Amino acid sequence: MKKIINFTPTGTQTTRQNSFAPLEPNEIIESVVEANDLGITLVHLHARDENLENTYKIEYFSKIVDGIRKYCPELVICVSLSGRNFPEVEKRTEVLQLMPDMASLTLSSLNFQTGASINEPDVILQLIEQMDKWGVIPELECFDTGMINKANSLISKNIIKSPFYFNVILGNLYNSQSDILSVANIKHQLPKNSIITLGGIASQQLRSNIYGLMDFDGIRIGLEDNLMFRKGEKATNSDLIKRINRIMVELDLEVMSSNEFRKLGYENRNTNHR
Repeated sequence: MKKIINFTPTGTQTTRQNSFAPLEPNEIIESVVEANDLGITLVHLHARDENLENTYKIEYFSKIVDGIRKYCPELVICVSLSGRNFPEVEKRTEVLQLMPDMASLTLSSLNFQTGASINEPDVILQLIEQMDKWGVIPELECFDTGMINKANSLISKNIIKSPFYFNVILGNLYNSQSDILSVANIKHQLPKNSIITLGGIASQQLRSNIYGLMDFDGIRIGLEDNLMFRKGEKATNSDLIKRINRIMVELDLEVMSSNEFRKLGYENRNTNHR
């Protein structure tokens, strides 16, 4: 059986001090190339500027996206449209001009321990409109069943069109955790005709990933969500992927290739995007 591996190498909270995450464009590219060699399906990207601060600007994203397209031309690319640092739609959607295959769409505002990610109702609609303009498929980020309910509402109104890809992230203090009852409830609420991967924050990443391999379509994995390999030991992205590879071998599972994922309909709808 084939499973999706959604690789998240960097995120917004990683620093030189707290992690081994790649931060500069060349480091991110190298990390993605290494992960691609190990086996991933798609990559979820954030960018930093020359001061290693989070940035929405296309000039920094383009270095990363161009490098990945050069060395991993078949890899499905998803860019973050996070509202955690830049709530304005015009800033968050600038990167869509690069015509990635997918872009993240968080379906509500939410709190983290270090701040908030703001996604007002009208902003969500504007983000969808801009993704439609550039032929980009939403990566539907849900942290609890309330966000899934919002997604189902948008789907019922034909505002979000198929195919539907859900990235469910568990373990945030303010949202659903990776206990079996929460996971079962989430699975019950998700639309049947969708692809679903599970990720987890910090120590809940591994547990969420195992649920994702066993009962869903795959996983989200990387230093964006979890900085530690085990207690007291920082992880590298390759550490995390190699561990999940070992688990997949024991479960008799294989990694879904990017091309197999694309055949499900998950690539930029603009045929001139390359």
